Amino acid sequence: MYSIFKKEINAFFSSLIGYIVIGVFLVTLGLVIWVFPDTSLLNYEYATLDQLFDIAPIIFTFLIPALTMRSFSEENQTGTIELLVTRPLTDLQIVLGKYWAVMLLLIFALIPTLLYYYTVWELGSPRGNLDSGAIMGSYIGLVFLAACFAAIGLFASSLTKDQISAFILGLFLCFLFHWGFYFFSKLPIFVGRVDDIVQMFGIDAHYISISRGVIDTRDIVYFLSVIGVFIAGTVTALERRKW
Repeated sequence: MYSIFKKEINAFFSSLIGYIVIGVFLVTLGLVIWVFPDTSLLNYEYATLDQLFDIAPIIFTFLIPALTMRSFSEENQTGTIELLVTRPLTDLQIVLGKYWAVMLLLIFALIPTLLYYYTVWELGSPRGNLDSGAIMGSYIGLVFLAACFAAIGLFASSLTKDQISAFILGLFLCFLFHWGFYFFSKLPIFVGRVDDIVQMFGIDAHYISISRGVIDTRDIVYFLSVIGVFIAGTVTALERRKW
């Protein structure tokens, strides 16, 4: 698994992929938090990082499928997947190697945002006037959300040889699992009956819950379940070549 992980990391940083992902993420967040008038923190009367945690899922919805679309579709298109499986590795190890490489890159993208936290901490009046517990919970939720999207993106990539198709499918699934169940819950058939239950099937409800600063085991179990389901789905998709 480590050999796959190392290969993917080298692929990210030996080309522009890794730098573009990190750059686009940080520049977009920087513009939203500090530049755009409607969302600029400098126009707020209190210290907050709500803008970061509101816009980051939207950026990840597009960015992570774009990052993962080549993971298996390119291997299938060029035929290198057959060379890959000749190594003494199980399908699960191949998937996990690629998965952890994507996660490491996403964590690298998140680490510089701690500078935003430090800046807001310094700008607060009095200094440090921030809800640090909620911010830490939001960061944890954002990591879990990225982990879910990475698993979804790899699954989409394993289903097709075309990278554009993998991106569109990954984008659709990320949107569906993050916001789709919220919109479903607003249908007349669910409103006033089981709308809150329908919302709990979506990532957004658990992301908002954990962002309050309270780590609920139900939220953790949900995130791990989504990751596990899509990792298992990716492994199953790879095993189709044996059927």
